[in-house]
Amino acid sequence: MSTQPPSGEMPSAIANAPGVPTIRNVNWGGLRTLYIKEVRRFFKVQLQTVWAPAITTLLFLVIFTVATGGKRPVNVGGVDVPFADFLAPGLIVMGMLQNSFANSSFSLLVGKIQGTIVDYLMPPLSTGELLAAMVGGAVTRAFCVGGAVFLAMQFWPGVRLFPQHPFAILWFGLLGSVFLAFVGILTSMWAEKFDHAAAVQNFLIAPLTLLSGTFYSIDKLAPAFQAFSYFNPFFYIISGFRYGFLLNADSNVLMGGIVILVIDIVMGFICYRLLRSGWKLKN
Repeated sequence: MSTQPPSGEMPSAIANAPGVPTIRNVNWGGLRTLYIKEVRRFFKVQLQTVWAPAITTLLFLVIFTVATGGKRPVNVGGVDVPFADFLAPGLIVMGMLQNSFANSSFSLLVGKIQGTIVDYLMPPLSTGELLAAMVGGAVTRAFCVGGAVFLAMQFWPGVRLFPQHPFAILWFGLLGSVFLAFVGILTSMWAEKFDHAAAVQNFLIAPLTLLSGTFYSIDKLAPAFQAFSYFNPFFYIISGFRYGFLLNADSNVLMGGIVILVIDIVMGFICYRLLRSGWKLKN
């Protein structure tokens, strides 16, 4: 007679033995715990991580609308739009992108510098679960900042900001935040000190964001600079997000949405492989 337990049954002593997995699918408890940790980390200092970026972004709106005249029209997709209405959506998503990067680029880097990286590597979390929790925390911060900027802009006279195409807003806001979260994770794995992460922010993220049509329509640019804009993924994110409010855009919104989705898939695969290999994390 067989002494093996029936199929699907395993005594607790065997199930808890070393080397025998007890979490066979998704570790939802661990995933939720790490996600909450990532959110609490930035929310405990929300004055610095949420409200300060929101106020800084609002100041861009105030300065540019006062300096140029908030009613000066900008031609977007053949339609004249007041400058303040054109500028506001771009500033919202710009704040979301920069803060998504800031959050994810801090996670692993601070662990490497402080010697607490083991807190990320030792828990019973798969590579996918670890990546999902960090990206989720970054996206949450991005939407908190975006929501704060949107609310603040409602009190600035001359801005008529109303969602016309909510799906486009969510699509480009989400995919854009995920894209910058992946860039931040790659940065935190590569960087050895905070200066390295700041260099990526100052010399890559900030220029590409500012030169992506946030403050102007690319129709005003010379052909060479227009061609550069079409190779800038930030341009498609900002243009598509703006379409959700204005129903007009400088780019092909459908093509831009597909481009950003493909970039996110490729970036996610790269992050997964490098994180799984422990690149620059397991020394």
